This record gives sequence, C-alpha cells and structure tokens, in this order.
Amino acid sequence: MNLRELQGERRSRAAAKLLPYAGYIIQSGVAVVLLFILIAFSAWYTSVLKDVPSGVPIHWIMLVLLLPAAVHSGFRTYLEPADAVFLLPQEHRMHEYFAPAWIRGTVWKGLRLILALLIAWPLYIRTADSPKSLFVTAALLLGVKLLSAYGCWRELKLVSPAASAGYRLLRWAVGGLIIAAWLWQPFHKGLGFSMLLAAAYLAALAVPARHAVPWERLIAQEKAQSGRAQMLLGWFVEVPGRQQRVYPRRWLSRWGARLPWRSDSAYRYLLTKSFARGDVFGIVLRIGLLALLLEWWNRSSLIGPGIYLFFLFIAGVQLSALSKLHGESFWLTVYPLPENNRSRSTVSFVFRVHLAFALALWLPLAAGGSGQLPRTLGALAAGVALTLLVRARVARKMGRSSDDI
Repeated sequence: MNLRELQGERRSRAAAKLLPYAGYIIQSGVAVVLLFILIAFSAWYTSVLKDVPSGVPIHWIMLVLLLPAAVHSGFRTYLEPADAVFLLPQEHRMHEYFAPAWIRGTVWKGLRLILALLIAWPLYIRTADSPKSLFVTAALLLGVKLLSAYGCWRELKLVSPAASAGYRLLRWAVGGLIIAAWLWQPFHKGLGFSMLLAAAYLAALAVPARHAVPWERLIAQEKAQSGRAQMLLGWFVEVPGRQQRVYPRRWLSRWGARLPWRSDSAYRYLLTKSFARGDVFGIVLRIGLLALLLEWWNRSSLIGPGIYLFFLFIAGVQLSALSKLHGESFWLTVYPLPENNRSRSTVSFVFRVHLAFALALWLPLAAGGSGQLPRTLGALAAGVALTLLVRARVARKMGRSSDDI
C-alpha cells in the first residue's frame, strides 16, 4: 500500500468537497469586504507609520502578534474512523502517511508567520531603541515554529490526556519566553537563552510515554478540523451534515441550568448549552478580547469606533451560525415544542448575546473621557443598530428554513 498516495487522494477528495462552495462565497460579497478591510487597514497603518505616537509598547505588540503565529500548530491528517482497523497493520509505516501533512502544515503556518513579521516590522524599526536584524529574527521565529510543530506532534502521541494538556501549556510558555528574550534582551543573551530553553524543551518531550500512532485522538482532531471548515462555509451557504465540536466548559454549565424546564423554553435551554459548549463561543470570546485590546489602544481617536463596529459585525456573523444548529436533529421532531419556538428562541438568543457583546465592547470607548461623549454615544447607537440588523437577518434566515418546528 502506498501511504503517501493514499494521503494525497484523501486531501484531493476533501478539497473537491469544498471547492463547489467557492462560488457562493464570492457571490456573498466577502471578496469586496476583504478588499475594503485591506484598503482601510493599509490607510490606517500608513498614517500610524508617518506619525508614530510616543511610548508605543512595541515589544509587547510584537509579542502579542508573533506568539500565536509562531506557536500555534495543527495538521490535517484526513484520517477516517475505519482507519483504526484497516490501517492498523501499517502502523509501523504510518510516518510515510503523516510526513506530508506535517510538512505542509508547518510550511503554510511558517508563511503566515513571515507575513505577520513583515507587516509589523516597519512599526518595530521605527519605535524600538535597538532593533534586531530582520533576517536573524525571521530565522529565530521559524526555528520556534519548527520546535512548536514538533512539540505539537509529540503532544498528540502522549498516552495521558493530562500530560498532553500540560505539554501544550509548556509549548506556549517556551515559545513566549524565547520570543520575549529575543525582543527584550541583547543579541547574544537572547540567542543563548533561546537555545538553552529549546534544548531543555526537547529533552522534556522525550520523557513521557506515547503511542506509536494515536488513532482515536487523530481521528477526533480531523473530525473537529473538518467541522470548522464546514462551519466557515455555513456562513455563506447551507452545508449538509455539519457538526460542531463539543467542549466541557463546566464553568458555564449553570448558565443554561437556570432556565425553567418548560416546553416554551426547551429549545432556548438546548441552544444555550450548545453555544456555551461549542466553537462559536470560543471564537466570539477571542474576537472580543482582541477588540477590547485594540479599542483601548485607539480609544482617543476616530479609529476606535471603527474597530468597535468592525468587530461587532464579525461577532454578528459568527452568532448568525447558531441559526443552523440542530436543524437536522431527530429529537426536535419528537419533543412537542410549540409552533415556531425554534425560530423565536434562536432570534431572541442571538439578539441578546449580540447586544451584551456590543455593550461590553463599548466600555473601552466610554473610558475615553467626557470630551468624546458625542462620538462615544454615536458609536453605541450604531452598534445597537447593527445588532438589530443582525437580528433581522437571522429572523429572515429562520423564516426561510423549511425544518422549523
């Protein structure tokens, strides 16, 4: 059996499933929106570079921008549940199957890292007291990327899930310390510390027991990654058979448990639990944290309200995906829900969460001072209007749904 050829066939098959939806994405206007965002960002970034404000924490900015791009790693293996049985006799040769996936994932994420570095570099050399060399910095960051990719693959193979989670935290800590040492310390100290820390991390990876091939974990990861791709397509077109990954998040378990257990609130209970334990919550949370940071930095300028409305729109797009949850659930046809309860509950839930998100993101603008009160209130009014538009869009989408209960 040619395992490399098998992996290539599966990758081509997965791409062929997504390719027919490309036309719908283009028709949705996303290309125009991305072009507008690119032009607006270029104009803003050019204006910042022409008149760089004093006291910019450039080292922290570089760390925040480069750390996720350098440390985040992932691989598409395209494994299927049946592989745990039918490919098990080839377990000793599976490195031939996984090698292209590891190389491809590392190369693409390395290119993303270099792009982030090139974008941030003009600001860095204008504000840093003693900027490092671009080529040496790129080489060090690519080294961190390779180290992180290798560590991520070893984490997947660990026998203990607790050890895997611990080594994941260690990988992020090591990557952050290496980048921070390079940014803050002189050349020789930063390079020496980075090499010693990388060697210690590699030695630590060799300690815990690991599987030769973690079949169940890789299959579950592939299912989750495929679900994310389908969720992205679901923003633009109906995607059949789309599933989302479930996270425990016990700290949010009381949110849905407070709802009264009645027939009119049954779907709202289900939707609340699904949101708290699904991908959309994590995406919206990360969007919110990034928006709060950028708004606080630009709270005294006209850019702040623009950032506020942009991220509020992105969050609305993400929350609109909740209208597709449980659309094909068998149990909704069994449980006696009131008429149109799914539509009303979904529209109400999305609107409430989006409105709370709008108020939370508005707080950094409100801290700008009383001299900017008209602009701050105008941004809040525009944000509320945007939540109403998203509510109307979700209501129309639910109204067109043929599987409403």
